[in-house]
Amino acid sequence: MKPGILLLTAFLTLTSCKREQKKSSPEAVSVSNLVQYKEESGGLHIKSGNFTYNFKKDQIPFKKVILLNASMAGYIAELGAEELIIGVSSPEYIFSEKIQEKIKEGKIKNVGNEQKYDVEKIISLKPDAIFTNHIASFDNTYELLKNNGIQVIFLDEYKEQKPLEKTAYLKLFGKLLGMDKKAEAEYAEIEKNYNELKQLASKAKQKPLVLANEMYGDVWYLPGGKTSVAHYISDANAQYILKNNTDEKAVTMSFEEVFSTSKGVKYWVNAGSHTSKKDMLNMNPFYSKLDVFNKGYVYGIGGREKEKANDFFESGVVRADWVLKDYIKIFHPELLPNYQLTYMKELK
Repeated sequence: MKPGILLLTAFLTLTSCKREQKKSSPEAVSVSNLVQYKEESGGLHIKSGNFTYNFKKDQIPFKKVILLNASMAGYIAELGAEELIIGVSSPEYIFSEKIQEKIKEGKIKNVGNEQKYDVEKIISLKPDAIFTNHIASFDNTYELLKNNGIQVIFLDEYKEQKPLEKTAYLKLFGKLLGMDKKAEAEYAEIEKNYNELKQLASKAKQKPLVLANEMYGDVWYLPGGKTSVAHYISDANAQYILKNNTDEKAVTMSFEEVFSTSKGVKYWVNAGSHTSKKDMLNMNPFYSKLDVFNKGYVYGIGGREKEKANDFFESGVVRADWVLKDYIKIFHPELLPNYQLTYMKELK
């Protein structure tokens, strides 16, 4: 081949590569199996469960948002973006001191609760977006809000069963609030902490047997073997009594069934928000028949609780590393001798 033709071929190839590079768009970011997002033509395409959203470049980042779930407040607070919140529902369930201060100052409005949202107030506040879990019985309310030009974004983070995937919603909030770098850095730090803690837990010599949750009425709702609670227990190097179960939801059992499967259990975790064992017995005297209640260790989730607000369901949704650290401290206290529990509390 002649030199001139070689140069021409090289030029055309280089030009073609440059064109292809310009055409290519960023890869979709997978937060979890439920949530993905992708930047397209300067805008943002989001898939969350069965819902999809397309935001143009001039629609984001959001400057005014309303939260209809306390868990959403956990993500906003982790990013230090509380000033973007203009309304919340059921403020009595929000733990964040900064958000509570802003509610008292009137900077954040109370927009009702899950029995009845104050639609007129929400519309008058003119939010850029509302973040909420999807509740089918409120579809008419959601439609009314959408018809008034309000964007309702459904994020069902409670369905996520892998702790770090629940944490990863931070990335999406960062994208929507113009805090990408901070969100990526926060997630990376939590992920690093989590994996280091998991590695630390693997060094424990014992692998104790664990029971979780409590009874409501005549039914004990145990976390399924593939739920976030089961993942935490496993990552903390302990053995969950339903470790071979494959459910990603609660498993219902009678007291007799739990009694017969809990032989040898040393730790009982997530035993509600009770203040003491006596408090537990007042609710269900059958607990006194369990060996773990009498000879083992029982832990509730009341470590960070103020009246109706419990931070386990707020910052605990985001800080998977802190939750895992609590479980490791419970099951293997010798590995974290100087650490004080954050969300969990031993019941005496």
